[in-house]
Amino acid sequence: MCGIFAYLNYLTAVDRQSIADILTNGLKRLEYRGYDSAGLAIDGDNENDVLIYKEVGKVAALQKLIQEQNTIDWQKTFTSHCGMAHTRWATHGQPSPINSHPHRSDPKNEFTVVHNGIITNYRELKLVLEKKGYTFESETDTEAIAKLAKYIWDSQKGNKQLTFTDLVKGVVKELEGAFAMIFKSVHFPNEIVATRRGSPLLIGVKTPKKLKVDFVDVEFGGIAEEIPAEVEGAPAALSALEEIYEQPESVVNTMRGRVNFDTHKVTLGGLKTYLPTIRRCRRIVFIACGTSYHSALATRAIFEELTEIPVSTELASDFLDRKTPIFRDDVCVFISQSGETADTILAMRYCIERGALCVGVTNTVGSSISRESHCGVHINAGPEIGVASTKAYTSQYIALVMIAIQLSEDRTSMTARRNEIIDGLHALPAHIKEVLAIDQELQRLARDVLHKEKSLLIMGRGFQNATCLEGALKIKEVSYMHSEGILAGELKHGPLALVDENMPVILIMTRDSLYPKVRSALEQVTARKGQPIIICNKGDDAINAESKTIRVPQTVDCLQGLLTIIPLQLLSYHLACLAGVDVDFPRNLAKSVTVE
Repeated sequence: MCGIFAYLNYLTAVDRQSIADILTNGLKRLEYRGYDSAGLAIDGDNENDVLIYKEVGKVAALQKLIQEQNTIDWQKTFTSHCGMAHTRWATHGQPSPINSHPHRSDPKNEFTVVHNGIITNYRELKLVLEKKGYTFESETDTEAIAKLAKYIWDSQKGNKQLTFTDLVKGVVKELEGAFAMIFKSVHFPNEIVATRRGSPLLIGVKTPKKLKVDFVDVEFGGIAEEIPAEVEGAPAALSALEEIYEQPESVVNTMRGRVNFDTHKVTLGGLKTYLPTIRRCRRIVFIACGTSYHSALATRAIFEELTEIPVSTELASDFLDRKTPIFRDDVCVFISQSGETADTILAMRYCIERGALCVGVTNTVGSSISRESHCGVHINAGPEIGVASTKAYTSQYIALVMIAIQLSEDRTSMTARRNEIIDGLHALPAHIKEVLAIDQELQRLARDVLHKEKSLLIMGRGFQNATCLEGALKIKEVSYMHSEGILAGELKHGPLALVDENMPVILIMTRDSLYPKVRSALEQVTARKGQPIIICNKGDDAINAESKTIRVPQTVDCLQGLLTIIPLQLLSYHLACLAGVDVDFPRNLAKSVTVE
């Protein structure tokens, strides 16, 4: 929700005070976007000087700070000058002057940057730059951009052909995420470079001549979009566990700027133009693979409940094999963490050919799905290093719930249900932290009960069916233990034959409308001498005190799967460690499946 504003006066004499006023007035025009701090950068008295002023609070506080700078000649006139300004809504690091924009490359302010968006691979960039001797002073992702510009400049000092534009292109090639940015440098006086990927950016032109238009939308550049980044990654020894523990933060990033908890409103800008079309559609078809498919399965019921539109879920490969009929009044939603999953891309192109509206839900801006779909939602989970998806699953889950909420906003009969879900989303980060706090208990369970087993059954129904499938997938792909997710309603139709005193069973039995039916499944398992581990809600006294339990906080039924999946993610990790398996790079698997 940040706002960026820059002003370039070229061969037009303007005094420093007027430049500062233009910049701060520009920021005031952006105040509607919401922000917690503001800052600007202008030229100093010497050729290599850049003055940076930053303040927490409103633009008025920044103006007051500028007025207090009595040692600066505010009447000094510049024939050509570039200034930049920014309002910040904190995404990385708390609101403070040091975390506010503009960000600098070094104490001499050789490069300054203002940025709107999220750089999802900033941690990896920061690690690489720190190893090369660059010191960071803030907690933000933007500082890595300025430092990266300085690194490229330092490594090519002898290259007299290097232009400011080429330098910025080199920076952009290494960035992942959505952004709009403006660069300023003492090495390229009277120049600024503007660039964007995913985020909007306009260039305004004012001249005595009459122009056809007075603003230009910055289009995507071919170089930044097509050349893959090659940045040394962070050590991945503990990345899977780190990503599981990042989920309180990643779910907030998914909701940030989109969910207003005070007004109980959800706003997804990427869908705004297409909402009327989606609401009129005949059916919605979720198409995905693996974990992404499970996120679709987890949210199908709440989609149907809120929108009253039929929803089906399809595995992309099977969808293509069957040549599934698709029509012009269908809406097809394609879910992929990387945005490059081959089967999902082919399924999307198949649907586009048949005239369906295609919606992309990805974690990678500029990916094939995000480019080729008609509209979409970026889940903002941040980069996942481990092959087994953890935080992307929970962010996909939330993104799909948010889509369902926004689609149903024209249905007043669903207001109470929407408000209940949004309140549940608000409490979600704290609830996830509660689940993560029982990690030691889960580690003991993995070591003492499950470690030496050859197979595992995970049972549940309703909203927990997808959790069973996803939990089983995590365990099998990470620890290589055979595991099977079973719909508890199907227990009598075959799977019950596997249950005896030697078969480990995990049963998900949380307090929702299907609780009595899941309890019936529990009785069937115990009647066959099974000794299930029960994932249940805290305070559920109906469960036998002698039973092995994993207790999680209670939340709204359609969000409960976000809490019950985390113990299974942690169990998969600990089982893999006990088996001596490389958790982050399971055998035979790849993070982005780009072939059929």
